[in-house]
Order: sequence, then structure tokens, then C-alpha cells
Amino acid sequence: MLEGFGIDQGSVKLRIAVIACETFRQELDKVLEDDPDIIYKEYVEFGLHEYPQELRAAIIEKVNAWEGRADAVLLGYGICQSLKDIENELKVPTIKLPADDCIGVLLTPEEYARERKICAGTMFATPFFADWGKEWFEKDMKRKMKTDTLDFDIDYILGLLFNGYERVLFVDTGVGDREELLAKSKRFAADLKLRHESREGTLDVLRESLHKVKEQGAKHMVC
Repeated sequence: MLEGFGIDQGSVKLRIAVIACETFRQELDKVLEDDPDIIYKEYVEFGLHEYPQELRAAIIEKVNAWEGRADAVLLGYGICQSLKDIENELKVPTIKLPADDCIGVLLTPEEYARERKICAGTMFATPFFADWGKEWFEKDMKRKMKTDTLDFDIDYILGLLFNGYERVLFVDTGVGDREELLAKSKRFAADLKLRHESREGTLDVLRESLHKVKEQGAKHMVC
């Protein structure tokens, strides 16, 4: 029974679409696994964050495309500035994730604030970011500069990018190959000459958001 709405999921099937940033792919796949109410999943390229207006326009288009076809949408994005008040432009009941960004979602906002208080200069390595390594930054720079070779020292550039950072914190959310991800995170910390620490993350925020979007979808169905 869906709490608060008196709807038996055995007799009524919700239609939930998921539009999310690819930073959550592994975690959401685990949370949504075998859920019969999920009719669609799409993970949007992380690079769109660099273009806030394009990201906003893309999200609005993708969500509104489900008008009349989905009861609700789980929007796998935090409360980032580029998506502020986006609900006013959406035609489908939509639930956003209740945290500033992906780190807050996978740690909880309270734990995220605590870790930043412990060390403001922290590179948070969730499984998605732990998989990057120095090589990702090199490929990204080549892509942006439209070249196959760089005529500068990538380590020097990384030193500038992470100037003021003190540590890399690996956040284990229970997805992927933990030992491999941990090793990559440690190697990246070594490349940046930063200390390395690790801690457990959580999928609770994602699970709670899934519950809320189902409540929202059920409300939409009965109205």
C-alpha cells in the first residue's frame, strides 16, 4: 500500500521516469534495480554542468516529453543553481534530490557539511569521480582545446586546479569494484601530492527520493 494514498501497488502500476546526471548512474541503477514502476531511465552527460543554460533547457525538454506518459519524474540532480525553481517550467510532477550536489546526496547534506568543516580543501571521490584519475583531466583538456597533444605539463595544470586542496576523500557507496576504485583514488591523491582518506557513503537519500516520487506519482494518478 502506498502510504498516505491508499493505493495497492499490486493492482495499480505507477509510471516513473528517471532523468539523472551520469554521476549517479551506478548508485541509481542499484536503488532502482527490478523496480516495476520505473518505465524509463536516462543519464545525462556530466559535462553539461559547464553550460548551465544548456543543462536547464535540456532537462526541461526531457522531463516535459513525458507529459501524459509518466505519473512523475525523479530528477537525479541536486539543488544546483542552474536548476533553481525549474519545477515552475515542468509539466510533469517532479522530485529533485534534496542536497546541493551529488556529494551531498551520497553523503547526506549533514555529513557533507561535517566533512567540509573537517577539511575545506577536499576533493570528494565518489565512485564516479574516483574512476577519473589524472588521465580524465588530460582527455578533457584535449577535447576542449580540440587537439590530440598538449604542449604543457598536465601535472603543472593539475597543481593549479587543485591549489589549496589538502586531501582526496574516497566515498564508498557500495557500488563498483571497491578495491579498484580505492586504488584509483589513492593514485590520484598521490599524483596531486595530497593525503588520502576514505569513508562510507549512503544510498538513503536516493531511496527516500524514490519513495517521494512514488508518493507524488500516486497523488497525480488519483487527482
